[in-house]
Amino acid sequence: MATLSVPDQVPPVAEDSENLHKAMQGWGADGKALISILAHRNGRQRCSIRQAYAEKYGEVFSKELEKKLSGDFLRSMLVWTPHPAERDAMLAYEAVMNKKSEAYFVIMEIGCTRTSQELFEVRQDYLARCKRSLEEDVAYRTSEEIRKLLVPLVTSYRYEPQDETLVDTEMVNSEAKILHEVVSHKDYGHEELIRILTTRSKPQLRATLKSYYDQFGNPINKDLKNKPKDEYLALLRATIKCLTCPEKYFEKTLRLSMKGLGTDEETLTRVVATRAEVDMKHIKEQYERKNNVSLVDDIKGDTSGDYLRILLALVN
Repeated sequence: MATLSVPDQVPPVAEDSENLHKAMQGWGADGKALISILAHRNGRQRCSIRQAYAEKYGEVFSKELEKKLSGDFLRSMLVWTPHPAERDAMLAYEAVMNKKSEAYFVIMEIGCTRTSQELFEVRQDYLARCKRSLEEDVAYRTSEEIRKLLVPLVTSYRYEPQDETLVDTEMVNSEAKILHEVVSHKDYGHEELIRILTTRSKPQLRATLKSYYDQFGNPINKDLKNKPKDEYLALLRATIKCLTCPEKYFEKTLRLSMKGLGTDEETLTRVVATRAEVDMKHIKEQYERKNNVSLVDDIKGDTSGDYLRILLALVN
């Protein structure tokens, strides 16, 4: 469930647009005023506000934010305010252009946790933005092993059954055996493993991995840990977790972003902004179960100012 809180009576778009314009007059910006509006509007409403702002004031809203804000608060607003598909296209482009291996996980998150229609819209937006396809850039800028997993993930169009209990039991058991054989032979890039992970519905995949455990005694991710520091295997394990239990994946991602000295604000911002309208409530519950402390308390301990305020507005 989402944690985004939208009032029952939302002011007219023109009023929101005018109040945002007022909040950005003078030398700086009224961060609290910006948060009070934007942190309580859904993606469709934020798009309407940005369009109305551009029509009335002749300015691109994101460019106005860049003039008035800075640092982590600016980044959080730039990631939060776009339509989700536009945001994902932006995040995917940044990840594709980033040479660090952590960027692969951003692309994987998008491929694993968006619906088929949402993923299609991300690819459309990416194509309009970059004049190249997302899969083209992913294929060109990743190694062969990583490419074999990421390209089908971002191009998949999975079946999404209304009744998640409807699975093909015969297929479940046979594909669990296929996975076990592939993993036993340490053929981690095998086309059958990639096919199952990137084409099966999520209920079907969860049932297959349960059958794997029931038949062979280990969760598949445990059998994929023989090389803990291997880049591809780490991505493969994260893919499986993200597909089958996203709240556990995002709980760990948030925990690591605030662990030890310093904070990974980029990751913290991305997860909060992308999950607030989807399943942040489940992630918060998982976070408290796992860490015996609330996500809100950890965010308070690691951030401050308007950046803290926007994060709290989205997760509370």
